[in-house]
This record gives sequence, C-alpha cells and structure tokens, in this order.
Amino acid sequence: TARRDEFSKPRASSVLNHGVAQHLTWSFRTRGLPPPRTDCCCVLTNSPALGFSGMRRALRLHPVTLGRARAARTQRQYSTGRGAAVTDAGRTVDRMIDLRSDTVTKPCAGMRAAMASAEVGDDVFGDDMTVKQLESAVAERFGKRAAVFTPTGTMANLIAVMAHTWERGSEYILGDKAHIFLYEQGGGSQLGGAHPRTVPTCADGTLPLDLLAAAVRDDDQHYPITKLICLENTHNKCGGLALPRSYVRSVSDFKNSRGLALHVDGARVWNAMVAQKADGSELGEGVDSIAVCLSKGLGAPAGSLLVGSVEIIARARRLRKALGGGMRQTGVLAAAGLYALTHNLERLSEDHEHARALGEGLAGLSGLHVNMDGIQTNLVFFNVTPAAPLDAAALVGACAERGVRFLQFDGSLCRMATHLHHREADVRRTLEVVRQVLEDADADDHSLGAPAGTHPDQLPFPVAFV
Repeated sequence: TARRDEFSKPRASSVLNHGVAQHLTWSFRTRGLPPPRTDCCCVLTNSPALGFSGMRRALRLHPVTLGRARAARTQRQYSTGRGAAVTDAGRTVDRMIDLRSDTVTKPCAGMRAAMASAEVGDDVFGDDMTVKQLESAVAERFGKRAAVFTPTGTMANLIAVMAHTWERGSEYILGDKAHIFLYEQGGGSQLGGAHPRTVPTCADGTLPLDLLAAAVRDDDQHYPITKLICLENTHNKCGGLALPRSYVRSVSDFKNSRGLALHVDGARVWNAMVAQKADGSELGEGVDSIAVCLSKGLGAPAGSLLVGSVEIIARARRLRKALGGGMRQTGVLAAAGLYALTHNLERLSEDHEHARALGEGLAGLSGLHVNMDGIQTNLVFFNVTPAAPLDAAALVGACAERGVRFLQFDGSLCRMATHLHHREADVRRTLEVVRQVLEDADADDHSLGAPAGTHPDQLPFPVAFV
C-alpha cells in the first residue's frame, strides 16, 4: 500500500508506471485524502496515462506545474530508426519498435532524394508533371482511365462518396465495421448530404448479398435514393483480411443489376495485391472507383489517389478543390509515391511474414488469444483474455515503457501492424517484451490496469484506428 508521505518530496528522476500512477490518484480520492502536493506531481506527470485535463481535475495541478509537464512531454523523442530512444516513462531502450500502425514510417534516403529532385509545377493548373506521372501509373495499374491525387485517404473516400452520390439526399450502403463509417467523421453526410445505410459485416469483411439487396431502397418518395455500395479491401476491423476476388465480382454483378456504383476503400489494397498474388487490374475489375493510400505499407510520407472513370475523376477534381485539397507543387509528394511503388510494393510480403511470426509467438503466450486464420497481411489482432494477469490497457502501457508500442483496439482486443521499419530481430524483441510484461505482472499478482471508469484521454497513448 502506497502512503502519501512517501511522495511528499520532489524527486525529478522518479518515474511511476502509468497504471500505478492512476491507482494512486484513484486511491487518494476514494479514501477522502487530499490530493498529492504540487511538489510531488513531477512524479505523476511523467506518466502519459493521465491526460492533462484529467491531471488537472484529479490532482489539481498548479498551472505552472501543468505547463512544465506539458513542455517535458513535448520534448520526449521517439525513434523508429537505429539508435537509442526514450519512452514516455523515461526508460532508455535500444530502439523503439512502433507497431501502432504502418503510417508511422519515415522516408528513406532514396525517397528523400527523389522528393528533392522532383520536377514540380502548379498541380491545380495541371502543370505538375510528376503528379501526372503518378496518377497515370496508378490508374493504369488498376485498369482505370483516370486518377486524382489527394492529401489523405479520408479525402479520397469522401470525394468518392460525394462523386457517386452527386444528387443531395442520395444514399450509400456500407458495412457497420467500415472505416468510412466508423473513423471518418461521417463526412458523406456531414459535408456531402449523402445518407449512409449500414449492413452487418461478416468476419471476413464481406457484406452478405441478401442484406445488400434488402438495403437497396424502393422507389418511394419517403426514402433516399440508393446510389452506391462501399467495400473495404483489406478490411481493417476484420484483421486486415483481403476480400475474395470472386466476392467482389458478385457484388459488381449485383450493383450492375440494380444500377448502382461500387467504391472500394483500398487504403491497404497493395497488401491485398501481394497476399493474393494479383494484379491491380484484377482487384479493380468491376469496381467503379478505388481509393488507394501511399502512406501506409508503401511508406510514403503522405498522399492517396482516387482512381476511376474519366467522368468520376472529373467530378472528383471539382470536389477536391472545394474541400481544400487542391495543392500546388505537389510533385515532391508524388515523387515519394513513385519511389514507393518501385521499391516498396513487392517487399510487403516481408511485412506479412513478420505479422505471421508475431501471431504465432503471441499465440504461445498464456493469457493471449490469436486467431491465426485471420492473419493474411500485415495486421495482427489478439485478445487479452481474463486468464491474463493484466488487462489490455495495462499491457499496452507496460510494453510501451519497455520500447514496444501497439494499440488497444476495442476492449480486450489489441492490434499490431508490421511495416518496412521492422526486421526479424524486432519480431523477436517484441515477443520477448510481451512475455516479460506478462510474467512480471503474474509475479506481482495484481493488475497494473487503470481503475474502472477510466476516461479515454487517460489511456497511455491516443488511439487512432488507421
């Protein structure tokens, strides 16, 4: 049992595990004790577990102390390259292994050189030859006639929805686990005046054809008009599974029979191509538009493209301009995309191998459950079961303190994403860290998790489901 007077003197070098810090604060409050003195808050503020708003409420931090803590937190450095890194808990590790997402990669020297030497022009005027080269290359790769470069995948998906539901009051059908539905602010309705209608998503990321048929509206003045079906390939919430090509063809046949359009959120479609050993044209067959991302597995710093017919892309360019996505000398980013397509596409198979090795190793640890059949590409999902000595939030936080970062996705579900910065040694180190954390927690015979009712901004790291 921690006593308050043990923390009454400032000790700048003291660092508490984030779970312990939360339990101390919670313990003080529930026992009616006054909050810790301001001079001891330097200990607690080293923990990322308490958001600054949460710390102010829970610990009544003096504004000066709060400012110092904020500055200290801002100065923390994380490294995805070689060399030492410092965790949020102040621990020095050989290097930070970041498995939160494949969006955390940094451009290599070759990519930076390509960006620096790129031929550029004003893309809004159509003068940027590097952008044109990228758009043409990606459109051709997927068997489409046109493409448009966008700053983000969210914008590419939003533009696609708006282009296909050109008349306000139209409706688009998508899965209840779709990234477009869950994590893109409902932009289709918020900005495009289009109404989303969801159907249950199967475990493999597909949407049952009978449910799609039932979701298409009748021609009735009370209803919006169904215009579009959206699929996701690979499917993030379904473990990074690639959609079967036969299924996509069946949805394409269905939408043709009903006069609808079909859009694919292909943020990780490159992973699907490699996993299925398929050409882009095979994955684009029967699809009216695809949004593809350059800044996930391909490792570019930014950018996505929407590919489709000439008519849809013409609409998309107008929409991109209205949404603020018309940039000028964009060739510096397009050059990164061209470099990535040349050097980083085929190597995605390495990420898939690393993901498989991670899954096999995690499956062998007590208290964790992994569905190995669900690991096809670079995403690894696993559950922290009740048999584990700590909960998912505590596991994520404790591993981060030892130099391995990944996400608590939903409740007991965690996610690791492999990418081009990872090597076999990183897989081994990750498994060793997770094993050590579980064994240490089991030896302590108590959970380091946050108390019940912990607010999301008190979790160890902000959660972004990308």
